[in-house]
Amino acid sequence: MNHLLKLRPALLALSMACASPCSSAQSLSPLVPPDSAAPSTWRFVGFPKSKADIPHTRFELADVQGERAFKVSTRASYGTWVHDVPQVAAGRLQWRWRLDQPLTGGKAAPDILTKAGDDAALKVCVMFDHPLERVPFVERTLLRIARTVSGEDLPAATLCYVWDSTYPAGLQGANPYTQRVRFITLQGKDAPLSQWQTETRDVAADFAKLFADELPTGATAPSVRAVLIGADSDNTGRQSVGWVKGLDWTR
Repeated sequence: MNHLLKLRPALLALSMACASPCSSAQSLSPLVPPDSAAPSTWRFVGFPKSKADIPHTRFELADVQGERAFKVSTRASYGTWVHDVPQVAAGRLQWRWRLDQPLTGGKAAPDILTKAGDDAALKVCVMFDHPLERVPFVERTLLRIARTVSGEDLPAATLCYVWDSTYPAGLQGANPYTQRVRFITLQGKDAPLSQWQTETRDVAADFAKLFADELPTGATAPSVRAVLIGADSDNTGRQSVGWVKGLDWTR
């Protein structure tokens, strides 16, 4: 689910990508498309240069049924739109999203539980400043290698909220490439299309559930280091169109 995720199974996902609501959580800056001249604290992250032949997922501000929102379109593509934050405590994250076109067409069926089908029509992810000593030895070693190779301080834990095109809502698990990325499907194959859905998530509680094996008894979720919007269809060669708006922290 991040920009090394699909080059080598263990290293790829590593290179993207408080227990109660907290007052220190900072608002996310307004979403600005990558081709805009306006300043933005959001940045596009795609595959490294060695995979330059893979098209980019398109992110753009547009109107849908009279509402201004962030349009996310895939066509056998990959990409994320990342907002770095100065290590704020995990609080409650809210947003609205809609899926107009699930992953359709292409060469293979999407399946978030397999490497061959690991695509997402729409996702909102939170990356954490997870202590390295809590990561199992083998994965910790791979993460250190990935950080060296990429030259980036890659997160040790990423939690993704997914709008899935295959499974129903409520599915939880780890990315098939790496345990460093874990997910919850909030909307699934039976969700209505072209209708706005509102989400509010207790990020700390979700982290405690998904990364329970790496969270010591009594410990709180680590601070947040980035939030991202993403969609990809490079594995299956499919297409999708979704929208996101109102992404922000709330009490």
